[in-house]
Amino acid sequence: MLTPVVDDDGAPFWEYAARGELRVQACAEPDCGELRFPPRPCCPHCHSFDSEWRRMSGKGRVWSYVVPHPPLLPEYAALAPYNVIVVELADAPRIRLVGNLVSGPEAPLNSVAQDRIRIGAKVQVVFANDEGGEGGSGLPRWVLERP
Repeated sequence: MLTPVVDDDGAPFWEYAARGELRVQACAEPDCGELRFPPRPCCPHCHSFDSEWRRMSGKGRVWSYVVPHPPLLPEYAALAPYNVIVVELADAPRIRLVGNLVSGPEAPLNSVAQDRIRIGAKVQVVFANDEGGEGGSGLPRWVLERP
């Protein structure tokens, strides 16, 4: 499995994800509070440098998807075909995250048949256990709400 490249602005996202929490950066200015993703040092709306991380429900819908042919990432070639979905968060519709639709937290990337993927399908975030079984891997994945 590929590991994410973590920068200073995005590090809290991955720390929360490793604990099984989906959080999004928000402006901490009381008059703003705008959610933003990807994380960045300054609010694009009010230009404040104050931020906080708000817990999301983890629910969303498939906004778009692709099944790359040939696989775009060499590390995933043995798993092809696999899907890549864009999820619009239910509690933050302007926030979209990229991930994979899987049949369960520990399932392989190609565990959902391509013909079952639909734009608009409701999904829920899951986090796979790491190899040691302690906590999540930190990589958000998605399952259908109604399989």
